[in-house]
Amino acid sequence: MYRLGGKNRFAVITFLIVGLAFLVGSAYGQGAAKVNEELLKNLQWRCIGPAIMGGRIDDFAVVESQPWIIYAGTASGGLWKTTNNGVTWEPIFDNENTSTIGAVAIAPSDPSIVWVGTGEPANRQSSSWGDGVYKSTDGGKTWTNMGLQESHHIGRVVIHPTNPNIVYVAALGHLWGANKERGLYKTADGGKTWDNTLFINKDTGCVDVAIDPRSPDTVYAAAYQRRRTGYGFSGGGPHSGLYKTTDGGTTWTQLTNGLPTGDTGRIGIGIYRNDTNIVYAIIENKDGGVFRSEDKGLTWKKMSSTNPRPMYYSNIRIDPNNDQRVWVLGTRMYTSEDGGINFRTDVVTRIHVDHHAMWINPANSNHMIVGSDGGIHFSYDRGKTWDFVNTLPLGQFYELGVDMRKPYNIYGGLQDNGSWGGPSATMYRQGITNEDWFSVGGGDGFYVQVDPTDPTIIYAESQNGNLFRFNPKTGEQRSIRPMPKEGETRYQFNWNSPMLISPHNPSTIYYGGNRLFKSIDRGETWTASPNLTTRTDRDKLPIMGVLVDENTLSPHDGISFYGTMITISESPIKEGLLYVGTDDGNLQVSRDGSKTWKNVIEKVPGVPKRTYVSRVVASNFEEGRAYATFDGHRNDDFKPYVYITNNYGESWKSISGNLPMGGTVNVIREHPKNADLLFVGTERGAYVSFDRGGNWIRLKNNLPIVPVDDILIHPRDNDLLFGTHGRSIWVLDDITPLEQLTSKVLDSEAYLFDIRPAMMFNYYSHKGNTGHKAFIAPNPPFGAIISYYLKSESTEEVKITVMDKAGEVIREITGPKESGINRITWDLRYPPPVPPEAGEQVRYRRAPMGPFVLPGEYAVKLAVGGQGITRTVRVEGDTRIVVSEADRKAQQEAVFTLNRLYISAYAANRASNDIKTQLTGLKERLKKLPQVPDDVTSAVDAVVKQIDKIQEKLVGSPELRRRGITPVFSEISRLSSGIGRYTGAPTPYQAERVRVLPGKLTPLIEELNTVIEKSIPELNRMMNENNIPRLIPVKPVKMP
Repeated sequence: MYRLGGKNRFAVITFLIVGLAFLVGSAYGQGAAKVNEELLKNLQWRCIGPAIMGGRIDDFAVVESQPWIIYAGTASGGLWKTTNNGVTWEPIFDNENTSTIGAVAIAPSDPSIVWVGTGEPANRQSSSWGDGVYKSTDGGKTWTNMGLQESHHIGRVVIHPTNPNIVYVAALGHLWGANKERGLYKTADGGKTWDNTLFINKDTGCVDVAIDPRSPDTVYAAAYQRRRTGYGFSGGGPHSGLYKTTDGGTTWTQLTNGLPTGDTGRIGIGIYRNDTNIVYAIIENKDGGVFRSEDKGLTWKKMSSTNPRPMYYSNIRIDPNNDQRVWVLGTRMYTSEDGGINFRTDVVTRIHVDHHAMWINPANSNHMIVGSDGGIHFSYDRGKTWDFVNTLPLGQFYELGVDMRKPYNIYGGLQDNGSWGGPSATMYRQGITNEDWFSVGGGDGFYVQVDPTDPTIIYAESQNGNLFRFNPKTGEQRSIRPMPKEGETRYQFNWNSPMLISPHNPSTIYYGGNRLFKSIDRGETWTASPNLTTRTDRDKLPIMGVLVDENTLSPHDGISFYGTMITISESPIKEGLLYVGTDDGNLQVSRDGSKTWKNVIEKVPGVPKRTYVSRVVASNFEEGRAYATFDGHRNDDFKPYVYITNNYGESWKSISGNLPMGGTVNVIREHPKNADLLFVGTERGAYVSFDRGGNWIRLKNNLPIVPVDDILIHPRDNDLLFGTHGRSIWVLDDITPLEQLTSKVLDSEAYLFDIRPAMMFNYYSHKGNTGHKAFIAPNPPFGAIISYYLKSESTEEVKITVMDKAGEVIREITGPKESGINRITWDLRYPPPVPPEAGEQVRYRRAPMGPFVLPGEYAVKLAVGGQGITRTVRVEGDTRIVVSEADRKAQQEAVFTLNRLYISAYAANRASNDIKTQLTGLKERLKKLPQVPDDVTSAVDAVVKQIDKIQEKLVGSPELRRRGITPVFSEISRLSSGIGRYTGAPTPYQAERVRVLPGKLTPLIEELNTVIEKSIPELNRMMNENNIPRLIPVKPVKMP
């Protein structure tokens, strides 16, 4: 007998495991291929904010004749529009292929024409790239991509003052590599064709353009040579410069007289609109700063050396009514009143720093709008005071974390806005507001992780490795950053350093630098692995053919270190099985708790050298399985890279499949209960796979196309969470339908998915009227979310029935008939006494709801097409409240009693209203008849008095209200609602009123029935005898 041994046996076993996994995936894929976006269309996302902080704003465009109409272009959160001066805003670019806006412009001659240049020009390591220019001819309602898709980053768009078909686009080109589609583009036919009027070379694009409003063939353009790589940045070169044309771009002249020579970086341009001879430029150069020309650029004078962090800003604005007042945008706002000679930074205060966009009203220089890394700000006194727009959810999240509270909190770190935590849901009727969020830390925020056993232990960090532990009860922070011993080499940390709580022991945490740091005492002490990076000396790596040195402009801006960890994962199956990925392309595996490591990057096919490892995730299901994603855009490579290993990284298989080009992959997550269900977040939205990466489907619906930087699945609630870099946090509540959407389910005619537990509580209205300038995010649907699948649209009624353990029907709900996944919500109550669609509004009362069910398990049955499917749902009481079962039953019985009274009171009200309406019409008709017997008139008046008396006691009258007497109908409604709104037995007073009210209602119904059964028939007899149209009989009201 031949026996396999050693490496051969391992190889065969590995082959069998991989082959079996492939066959399972293929079999599943036959069903997964049936899933498409249409099937998932009814799954709606919730954007929960926050909006308490903004995100980077790149540009504004304002209709000058109607300055309350404003367009705001964001770095990665799309384009927004307000038509009421910022009271409310609407996102108007959510369905386009990108959300990064570099420039926005309105045609001066036709404000319905709007142009957008995509791809922000900020040159940051986190800057997203666009796909060209877009045009709208209906004020942003619809958009058309007009080309220049490979320009990637656009610094400015300007439109001819009288001819909207003439447009100039300052195209920067690729940030991370050389390409031809860069320079100054011009169209003279509204975007049908383009001419690159100013092309320098493949390394140099245009960052700014300005058009002379009085002589529109005169145009100034700023050429900019720059390059970012994964290891650094070079912010200039010999090919940057300032150019001018006087013939609409046919010929160009470089402006040099009085301007600095040598390597030049970013340039910003400003023309004084009241005298276009005056032009300002802010220039990045070793001799750079603010320059002024008074002869349309022929000669220049240096005014000052002011130019803060030029590669990030280099924007200059001139007061349209005062050429001496100049604004330079930077970390602080620089203001000059003497033409740029002297600047002060104490004018603009108490708003977020890092200013990138500014608009000054030409008709009123006191009216200004500023955009920064913190959002949008308005001033009406020339910058002395500011109104912050805290109603736009533009948060640029990097990473997410959650706790295990009920409802759970979501945490995350944001670009330049610190780290925050806030609720996934509230018990407030209004929803989730800015006030519900709390700060965890400052700086640029990244990872925030919460101890799953103690929500008061929160780990968070700011840029470059500043890790701390935070106690939300006290607000105290303790720095736990790993530090080298005396004499040891300084540790290196990434801008976004990974942090992980061990799934096996919450006291054990990991933190990534150039080494993997491990603590078994929540960060009090650390042990370090060897250096797990390539140890590349970036000073020996050229950028644009030149080594970066002390003469380089903006050298390595934003990248403090190269050779650092980006991602960490520990197997939830085996403690000590660790994976890490680095920014310089290493993928390391340890199977012994970080004692030894193996670099497996060479075993990953098709990934270029030094490709950033964006995520590695160990599987929940197989010990040797893990997933890795790579982000190549830092090498100017925009392919999606997603891989799986089933043998501890010894071999990897690509599962990128049909993921589109252009949207590099930031994150991957495996569902904790379904090994085939994967999610990836890319630079342009998110995708789901139901067959372990064989096929990918875009997750869209109401989710905008936006960078998805992190994905989490809440371990208890099964919610899908997206941390977007530009549109804050989005939640897809209860993804059980995705978890259970197998090929068997897809082949069935109908299927009812498992229902997660639901909690009863009473909402609290904690706010008064907010007006329209407020951010309020929706809570999840209240109650039990019931999801079901229909293979095709049903021609029959879809009925969902809720039953108790005894089989008694509690609630029947009619569900949607659409094909695909459908959802309804049961509110955990018995039916209301009167169906909402049948109830008209009556003054001074509101229809009560049905009582809550008691905590326990309930059966939910889906019935459609002769098929019945039953699941169980567990209903839980409010975890904040301790109340006995007896008290719950007493509350429920009291509401039942009152609701039975309500049904009778409601019927009595309708019947009396019907009679009263008929009597009123009858009296009007009698006035028109020539001879009406007095006894008929008297009989009508008598019945009217009877009805008025009944209605006065039933629904009230002004006189009773003045006397403080509550009518029966209102008291029933109020008492039912009052008892139902508090979890507990009724008070003695409430219980007494429950006993008394039947005795007050019954006589009224008896009186009403006497009118219906005696008075009205007698009146009708008299009508018949006198040939007068009779009243339509009304049915007697049933007693409660």
